[in-house]
Amino acid sequence: MLLVQFLQSIGLPYGAAWFLSQAILILVLSVSLLVMLAFLLLFDRKVWAAVQLRRGPNVVGAFGLLQSFADFIKFVLKEVVIPAGANKGVFLLAPLVAFTLSMAAWAVVPVGPGWVVADINVGILYLFAISSLGVYGIIMGGWASNSKYAFLGSLRSAAQMVSYEVSIGFVLITVLLYAGSLNISDIVRVQGPNFWQWNFFGPLFPMFVLFFISALAETNRPPFDLPEAESELVAGFMVEYSSTPYLLFMVGEYLNIVLMCAMCSILFFGGWLPPLDIPPFNMIPGVLWLIAKVWFFFFMFAMVKAIVPRYRYDQLMRLGWKVFLPASLVWVVVIAGYLLAMNRLPG
Repeated sequence: MLLVQFLQSIGLPYGAAWFLSQAILILVLSVSLLVMLAFLLLFDRKVWAAVQLRRGPNVVGAFGLLQSFADFIKFVLKEVVIPAGANKGVFLLAPLVAFTLSMAAWAVVPVGPGWVVADINVGILYLFAISSLGVYGIIMGGWASNSKYAFLGSLRSAAQMVSYEVSIGFVLITVLLYAGSLNISDIVRVQGPNFWQWNFFGPLFPMFVLFFISALAETNRPPFDLPEAESELVAGFMVEYSSTPYLLFMVGEYLNIVLMCAMCSILFFGGWLPPLDIPPFNMIPGVLWLIAKVWFFFFMFAMVKAIVPRYRYDQLMRLGWKVFLPASLVWVVVIAGYLLAMNRLPG
């Protein structure tokens, strides 16, 4: 709103000022995300190397800080190889779909008070819809590759994402009941001003555990990386991809991981809110608090990847349908009963 007022003050009409302000917000958010993603990738590799007593990337730039940018240049300059039997149109469209949907999900994520591209009242529903559509890019890539490995990997990924979206949906319902709003910014505000009011420290703690593990499965992250299990499917649905299309798939996958880290922070750890509403904590900008929490959860994701062995596929499905689904459903009833008893139901 401040940006719109500034643009109006220099002579632009309201419509043009609003459009330009939204374009600037989207550009700043997209560039910031991609730059942060480059360093998160390096961080992921460094954590994994440290657990295995290795150095990790340390040649390109000081301490290897430019390694991700060197990898980016390598992918962009490589030749795009398309298998002879592939459906070329769908083959090239699939990574674009995966990447675009991963970026679009960030439109409703508030990175600070008022710092959001679209502060809509049904932000959670939008987020859930976009994340559900993300599976189409993977299915398209696996089918169009004309490879058994890629096709089996895409089928695994589709089944896995659908299975764990169900339990994530019930987790979100408990958070929405507790907050009394579908607006993501409102969910953050009701958790203030101090850390003991965060959802993590209340009756929603079991839901945080379910959400964190389901987020690992939803993003095909170890120990649930069965669609890309190299011992079985080589590289899963991306096995036939190279160069920029492969890069788009990888960036889209990591954007989803960072999104899940952000949602862990927003739904259960107060989002942009400081742990204590006293100086010097409340003097730090909210966006820096959210970034710090996202890095913390990304570190947790990286540690799980480094130390937890991979599940079998039947174990993965059993965990989702026979453990997480009934547990999350029971906790929805428990939270609803608790709010009814305390006379805190929304409306």
